[in-house]
Amino acid sequence: MTQYLQEQLMKRKHAGNLRELKVTQNLVDFSSNDYLGLARSTKLKELLLQEWQSCNSPLNGLGSTGSRLLTGNSPYIQELENRIAAFHGYEAGLLFNCGYMANSGLLSTVAGSQDSIFFDAAVHASTREGLRLSQAKAYPFRHNCLEHLENRLKNSRNNGDRFVCIESIYSTDGSKAPLKKISQLVKRYNAHLIVDEAHAVGIFGQEGRGLVAEEHLTSDVFAQIVTFGKALGTYGAIILGSKILKKGMINFAPSYIYTTALPFHAVAAIKCSYDLFPSFETERSHLQELIRIFTKLILNKSTTPIQAINVKGNEAVKLASRQLIQLGFDVRPLTSPTVKQGNEVLRICLHAFNTEEEINNLCKHIKQRISSHA
Repeated sequence: MTQYLQEQLMKRKHAGNLRELKVTQNLVDFSSNDYLGLARSTKLKELLLQEWQSCNSPLNGLGSTGSRLLTGNSPYIQELENRIAAFHGYEAGLLFNCGYMANSGLLSTVAGSQDSIFFDAAVHASTREGLRLSQAKAYPFRHNCLEHLENRLKNSRNNGDRFVCIESIYSTDGSKAPLKKISQLVKRYNAHLIVDEAHAVGIFGQEGRGLVAEEHLTSDVFAQIVTFGKALGTYGAIILGSKILKKGMINFAPSYIYTTALPFHAVAAIKCSYDLFPSFETERSHLQELIRIFTKLILNKSTTPIQAINVKGNEAVKLASRQLIQLGFDVRPLTSPTVKQGNEVLRICLHAFNTEEEINNLCKHIKQRISSHA
């Protein structure tokens, strides 16, 4: 081990935020992003097996054998991209291996040195990586603060294109972006709106199309990012937008060009998830009822499956998590530096497979044991 790495690990350990891998079993899931239960769905598994057996694609093997620009492309993948784009109301879509690669590749492609990117301070690390790789000037604005965003846009001196990056649902606290008002601001200042819908698609909107569709804003969005590892229960991501945007990413996005393509079984799983999740109205309704019950019992403001309980300090929030795990509930802490120091939270994810009894029991123990740490 290098001296530098050893010193950094020791610093992190002393700060109480050393990350470690853990395995938890036989707990009630209040931690995963499997909001609709598709990742554990026997229906999805059966559909995927049927798809695998019935498809005669030359890439129907364990590996895709190369990047999309070399040997990893197929009519099957291209048809799926077209289908997903049409489902969400866009001209085109381009598959990426994961949401991190999609966000980093998008921003490093669309913005040049004369351009400006305005981003919500709560955006995901993958968007920040795209900002770092981009040559554009980047300006944060306070979380969901329209006034601060407008001031940033108004005072921008760059002569190039302007982009506004937000998430429709933020992963740390479940807060929703004021999409309509932000869209109006973006249009007023001739900017381009980029929306990450990672935690919205599958749950909100008609047939689970997401919050952009629910607010009828598809035509106002320059690029929409959809990831498949949350409510859709599979893996990968897609960037939706115009045909020109797709062509630009094929030519200039490093995270797309220089990586091995998704294997057939991963692409087929995405296809099968799109066959299933639009019809999951019962699951979506049950999930909304669980959200209502939880927020009533805990007095939380979030109207999404992500619920955050503030427990200040890394040691305190980790202790609170351990207490809940000992009681049989898989609830994980978000510690600094993942979140800002002093804003540590228990991140609770609700799912369509959770029961009202599980919600009631969890809330009872939160009130009894956890509130004293907040």
